[in-house]
Amino acid sequence: MRSSSSQPSRRRVLATALGAAVAVPVAAPGTATAATAATASSKRRSAALVVHHARVLTGKAHAPVEEAVAVGRDGTVLATGTDAALKRFIGRDTEVVDARGATVMSGIHDGHAHPLNAGERTLHPSLAGESLTVPQLQDRIREFLAADTAHEPDGWLVVEDWNPVGLLPAGTVPHHRMLDALPTRRPIALIGDDGHNAWANQRALDLAQITAATPDPSGGHIVRDPDGTPGGLLKDTAQDLLTRVIPPPTRAQLVDACAKALAQAAACGITTFMDASVGTHQLDTYAALAAAGRLPQRIVPALLIGPDLAKDPAAALRHLRELRARYGQVPGLRFGTAKVFLDGVIEYPSQTAALLSPYLDADGKPTDHRGDLYVSAADYGRLATVLDRADWQLHAHAIGDRAVRTALDGYEAAVRANGRRGNRHTVAHLQLVHPDDHRRFAPLGVVACMQLQWAMRDIWTMEALLPYIGPERHRLLYPARSLERHGATLSGGSDWPVDPLQTWNQIRTAVDREGSEAGEGALYPEREGLSRASSLRMHTAGTAYQLHMERLTGRLLPGMAADLVVLDRDVTRVPVREISGVGVRLTLVGGRVVHEGTPPSPSAPSPARPAALSGVHGGRHGSCGCG
Repeated sequence: MRSSSSQPSRRRVLATALGAAVAVPVAAPGTATAATAATASSKRRSAALVVHHARVLTGKAHAPVEEAVAVGRDGTVLATGTDAALKRFIGRDTEVVDARGATVMSGIHDGHAHPLNAGERTLHPSLAGESLTVPQLQDRIREFLAADTAHEPDGWLVVEDWNPVGLLPAGTVPHHRMLDALPTRRPIALIGDDGHNAWANQRALDLAQITAATPDPSGGHIVRDPDGTPGGLLKDTAQDLLTRVIPPPTRAQLVDACAKALAQAAACGITTFMDASVGTHQLDTYAALAAAGRLPQRIVPALLIGPDLAKDPAAALRHLRELRARYGQVPGLRFGTAKVFLDGVIEYPSQTAALLSPYLDADGKPTDHRGDLYVSAADYGRLATVLDRADWQLHAHAIGDRAVRTALDGYEAAVRANGRRGNRHTVAHLQLVHPDDHRRFAPLGVVACMQLQWAMRDIWTMEALLPYIGPERHRLLYPARSLERHGATLSGGSDWPVDPLQTWNQIRTAVDREGSEAGEGALYPEREGLSRASSLRMHTAGTAYQLHMERLTGRLLPGMAADLVVLDRDVTRVPVREISGVGVRLTLVGGRVVHEGTPPSPSAPSPARPAALSGVHGGRHGSCGCG
């Protein structure tokens, strides 16, 4: 715990003074809205807020660290500079925050997450990503059943954050018989915390009408017994066969849960999200959140294009345009991005990520399995060409090196056909990238969106991966520094709730490749670790660039939106290990206070919870510590 003398102090309640900023739309410098706001602010030069005695990171290349920042009444940055220089912006009703030497910087821009899914998951009990033997898992589910007897005998039990690689002993493959042995006839669905696997008991399979005659859907697999009957494990889009028959929550329940999740993200310092897989269900929820005044972040919805639709670029474009026309007026949403899953996940037992060379078996011998490419290279090239010409940006899920190459080939086809149009097509995850492809990103203008909290030695990268790809490919995992060295623009994302929302530990892990959660040490930090400055940049200005917001946000420059955070320490000077424990004291979006207070330390004990509701956020490593 840091002493109280190191915490920011306030002269008044900030929300009162900054409330006027809410009604003023913020636009990029040079637009009519920004010009009007500048004219209005010139009539009254005092700021709504001045933060001083700070270490202000403006985000401008090679710029010195400043001491203070002034926020205008229009929600933009008025100025940064020395404490003495910015005194001129302090009026009788200006709020003044003494940062006591802590960092003030752009808010965090999360370039790949699923925040509404994070909220919806809190409506169900969670296994919190734990590794468990079959008897231990059965005991946990018995606890959930005992805590929820009102839904016997026919109500669904949906359990979140099941760890698909954590069924012990290592190599154990889930089967519906393990769930059928439980003392209930209720349908049971375990939802994998990786987003790519679901596990059902026989009653759930029956209600979903998943039988030996059910074909694998495009982009997914029903894992079957030797006689062809479903074994209970559903991969990727095959999960939809199950989840579509699970009764949904009420709209009120969903909106409240999602609002709480977004508020939690604001407490972690996140001011912008790209929601990485969005359809009408999510857009309806965002519309309801906006109408209720409970949408604190800027949201870029990446509209999902499934593998079948990806084969018909004209139909895909019509779909995107229809959704934008229907929801384009929802405040806080910015359209222009489409999402495609090119492959699945690389870890055993799923092994649905598309590889250039085959997976190995448990003894290290090559197999004939190279994973699954859900959209062919030819189809992705045609899709990229059509959407690029229509000024839509593609965001590709690509875990394996064959999927990454497919994405790059598709973007190269678009550039050949259309020229460079500045659409900033993106490849997300980039767990395994062939070294020959590192140099392709920069010339094509492709953004590398990486989730570097995964870059550590744990069960996912070691037990579930190393034996199946071998040490040579293992050394290539998450090649952040290699991509940066070849000129690629890096952006950052959490993939929340696939992982818990531990924003500052994520920023740290990009540097030391270990973070606070690694169970087995650092993952090649000498080869692929980033500098502290690079990690901060990729999670702010880098993601703002990915989202075409670099003239609006991502840096603290005059005329840009006051999307900023006041931290509890100087993130540029503390030991790297201490970055994981950074607390956010104040978060502003467009000058509006969306979080104010002291979140509990990630290491602090949580309030007591019923066992059935523990581990609310789940993920690979534990519950979120953001408060």
